[in-house]
Amino acid sequence: MSATMNKATVEQVEVPPTERNPALVDIEYGWHGNNRVTLLENGEEYFPRVFEAIRRAEKEILLETFILFEDKVGIELRDLLVDAAGRGVRITVSLDGFGCGELTPEFLATLSDAGVRLQIFDPAPRHLGIRTNWFRRLHRKIVVVDGVIAFIGGINFSADHLGDFGPEAKQDYSVEVKGPAVVDIHHFALLQSGRPSRAKYWWQRRRSRRNELAFNDHDGQVRLVYRDNHEHQTDIEEVYLQVLRSAQRRVVIANAYFFPGFRLLREIRNAARRGVEVRLILQGQPDMMIAKLAARMLYNYLLKAGVVIYEYCERPLHGKVALVDEDWSTVGSSNLDPLSLSLNLEANVLIRDRAFNRELFERLDDLSRNHCTVMPANPAPRGLLWRMTIGFMVFHFLRHFPAWAGWLPAHKPRLKPFSPPTAVRSEPHEPL
Repeated sequence: MSATMNKATVEQVEVPPTERNPALVDIEYGWHGNNRVTLLENGEEYFPRVFEAIRRAEKEILLETFILFEDKVGIELRDLLVDAAGRGVRITVSLDGFGCGELTPEFLATLSDAGVRLQIFDPAPRHLGIRTNWFRRLHRKIVVVDGVIAFIGGINFSADHLGDFGPEAKQDYSVEVKGPAVVDIHHFALLQSGRPSRAKYWWQRRRSRRNELAFNDHDGQVRLVYRDNHEHQTDIEEVYLQVLRSAQRRVVIANAYFFPGFRLLREIRNAARRGVEVRLILQGQPDMMIAKLAARMLYNYLLKAGVVIYEYCERPLHGKVALVDEDWSTVGSSNLDPLSLSLNLEANVLIRDRAFNRELFERLDDLSRNHCTVMPANPAPRGLLWRMTIGFMVFHFLRHFPAWAGWLPAHKPRLKPFSPPTAVRSEPHEPL
């Protein structure tokens, strides 16, 4: 993050005393039927739908993202938001201070000067050129337009989600939601942005353990589930645990960063041992090599139980999706690793819809069969003692990392309004 931007967002701006603390929102959202959910794969499908919704916006846009780059995608988004603000649309944009730390003050000032309410989550200066705000990131990717259409998933606003970016272009997924479930997504986005929202009644706020598979037999059901560092620290993980225990026929998990806790790992193994067809689609050409090395430490444990593991090798896998049997699916921002399961702020949607499940399965089936390398079920015995030693250390870590995560910096989330310094002026820019 540049020194100018950091000064503007941290030293000159105080959070209003009435600002809500997003970590203290204790709401568990329920299932809603009669929704229409559209699967969006990669930027080629995602960006046109989001940008068209922004063009049509009449009243309000709520947007939060982990990454916004100042590239052709980010510039187009900026211009569309500026145009919408000029039409009188009320806009709140929340950006993560780490993921968006390279944005220039000029880029942000263009939005701010147009009337966009711009917020930076946990901005922090660099020390000796090194970023210091590593932990407890705002990792969600949510867009809600006029309270009637919502987008949620794993796709950031950056050109590396487009195929023409090259071999480092990411493979990823999001969904477009229309219907009653948008009310909850909109309510959640308002609360997280610090904007006032109609309060939930006490019986809506009460936490309860839900059966993720037994609501009714109708399609089009959607539920928002999220992870924070207050009352909902394990909600997404608990959902995975429940559906894995209930799985009867098949489980497909495609996840970019796979290093889950021991409980989740055990339920994946147990499902395969019961005769459930379990497929994992993981990174074979990762954007960070440590992700591949960490996941491979777990392969032998899972392969011995009958789990089939595929590595996607064409480009980096960035997806966070899963399906169970023929009607349950989830799409969102949460990886299955220590950061997402124990530290970051995340959001997924749960979907009970047979047509959606079938489409997601067909796309993942094509990915695994035609674009992946399947891992051998019986790895070579060389280095067995070394693998057993490393495996023991890994599983010890996985058993305890949620508790250990609590020892990491536990600052309260901070949404700092952006106020450009007087020296910064918006410069004219050419439309794409």
